[in-house]
Amino acid sequence: MTLTSPLLSAVPGLRHAFFSREGGVSGGIYAGLNAGIGSKDDPAHVAENRRRMAERMGVAPTHFLTVHQTHSPDVVVATAPWSAASRPRADAIVTRIEGLSIGASAADCGPILLVDPNARVIGAAHAGWKGALSGILESTVEAMEKLGAERDGMIAAIGPLIRQQSYEVGGEFVERFIEADAENALFFIPSMRDGHSMFDLAGFIRMRLENAGIPMIDDVGIDTYSDERFYSYRRSVHRKEPDYGRHVHAIALEA
Repeated sequence: MTLTSPLLSAVPGLRHAFFSREGGVSGGIYAGLNAGIGSKDDPAHVAENRRRMAERMGVAPTHFLTVHQTHSPDVVVATAPWSAASRPRADAIVTRIEGLSIGASAADCGPILLVDPNARVIGAAHAGWKGALSGILESTVEAMEKLGAERDGMIAAIGPLIRQQSYEVGGEFVERFIEADAENALFFIPSMRDGHSMFDLAGFIRMRLENAGIPMIDDVGIDTYSDERFYSYRRSVHRKEPDYGRHVHAIALEA
């Protein structure tokens, strides 16, 4: 199963995919389409899973690009393929090169795919709470503008991520967001546990995109924690599993 955004699907000459764990060769706790180079899965299985995703994206495996993510606001511009060993450290990729598939890796964090259909510039961002709060979405939009995109012509799609009903956080977490902006209190509701709240990561991401001037925003609405078709870091922790699989959600301009 591969999810797509109706808004992105309507753009000519564009491919994108929010991949689930279905259709891969990994086994055990990684069962399915694990793309995590940083996981402890068999590297041969990860390579085959990534090859299958590259094929779905219409590119060679060497042109299926991800970065070493660090929960930062840092963006890299892709002008040519890089190897897995030489992946840049960043949390978003932008490009205007046709035939390059750029992707965001995630297992609860928010994968955001963006395009300016007129300028033919694309972006893929990894937005967990830390990256979203520190400005990864705004950095991605600015990097796309430097390649000729215009933010009022951009389309963004929010992929599968942990949703509010599954995302319990402590009081210090809430305080950090409210200290940054008092209006961030809107993204928290009380938890069943005293001193805890439920965080709306998807809503926070949408707000940041809207405030950045993105006029069209889609959301696939999937909760990675409760939906077993997707990898979830938090679910793996609650089950006391030793590791977890990672998705890659990708976008590419057709050559």
